[in-house]
Amino acid sequence: MKEKLARFAKSLWNPMDPWLFYAMLAIYIMSLFLLYSADGQSFDQLANKTLHTVLAFILLWLIARTPPRKFALIGVPMYAVGVLMLIGVHFFGVTVNGSTRWLDVGITRIQPSEIMKIALPMTVAWYFQRYAGRLCWYHYLVALVMVVIPGALILKQPDLGTAILIMSSGLFVVFFAGLPWKIIFAALIGLIAALPLIWNYGMHDYQKTRVLTLLDPTKDPLGAGYHIIQSMIAIGSGGIWGKGWLHGTQTHLDYIPEATTDFIFAVFGEEFGLIGNLLLLAVYLVILGRGLVIAAQARSTYSRLLAGALTLTFFCYAFVNMGMVSGILPVVGVPLPMVSYGGTATLSVMMILAILMGIARESRKPQAETPKPAVPADESFAPLRTSSRWREWRE
Repeated sequence: MKEKLARFAKSLWNPMDPWLFYAMLAIYIMSLFLLYSADGQSFDQLANKTLHTVLAFILLWLIARTPPRKFALIGVPMYAVGVLMLIGVHFFGVTVNGSTRWLDVGITRIQPSEIMKIALPMTVAWYFQRYAGRLCWYHYLVALVMVVIPGALILKQPDLGTAILIMSSGLFVVFFAGLPWKIIFAALIGLIAALPLIWNYGMHDYQKTRVLTLLDPTKDPLGAGYHIIQSMIAIGSGGIWGKGWLHGTQTHLDYIPEATTDFIFAVFGEEFGLIGNLLLLAVYLVILGRGLVIAAQARSTYSRLLAGALTLTFFCYAFVNMGMVSGILPVVGVPLPMVSYGGTATLSVMMILAILMGIARESRKPQAETPKPAVPADESFAPLRTSSRWREWRE
């Protein structure tokens, strides 16, 4: 009986990566205490988050057992469904706080942009491994088009912050696939040169206000600058050690807006102080470091591209949220991974970690036990090689 239980426990633990699992568990346990405080010591959102997390853990375990090459088969359908859902948001979406980002499916609301966090890098990585060995400039151009389509649809909601971050997840794959540095620098110079046009013709008034508020939030302390001023007061008043759990005055006097979602980091900073902030950042850095190690050790090009892109995407979301709440970045609607309240966001983050665990699990297997790909290695999972003409142009 003990041997059966031991084998069962081993089978449950086998897909897990210890570094990612314990880091994820630490953040989740901390988030429960934080959400209870941020929600006015109510169990409503806490119970919902627990349900979301249990479902997400089940999904994580199932996905972590999936061989990475199977992700390539579902990436394109996920991308297509995500684009269709984003189009559906435009016609049938639910509007909250002036933004139309959700689809109401009866029992819950779905935010399709969260699906694109996973689907976009999976699809772009699939595209590059499909043409491995014969990459030319137009393959990179097609990949950029694949990145821009969902980004443009998300911009229509409007949601500039999420659009930029999701497009970044696809661009990370393009970068890891070997985009020449001369193109990267040229694109950056072009972007800087185009900033006046983007400011005058490509941004809504509220987006311009957010940028100006970042530069001087005191110009409108009771309007556009209110959120960032209150969050900065909360973080600053926490000091080094914090005011203590359930003792945050900014939080419990309802000065912090969206305390359970986008600005939950301000609640954390007020109650746990600088030391708590550094510990949380350290856990995120553990996930970042482990994800990059998994990418470096991956056995196939597809796995390397996907693991690297998903790792940087995860960290970017954490960095942007912390920077937004701290007043060093404009305010955008980006949740803090695994901490903020939200079912779709929790599921998408768990899927990122599950895919990383699946890639790590494949790397742990002896080489002989790794299943052979369904297509020749030089066409699917070989290291990326480019055509001679493209190599000459790059050099």
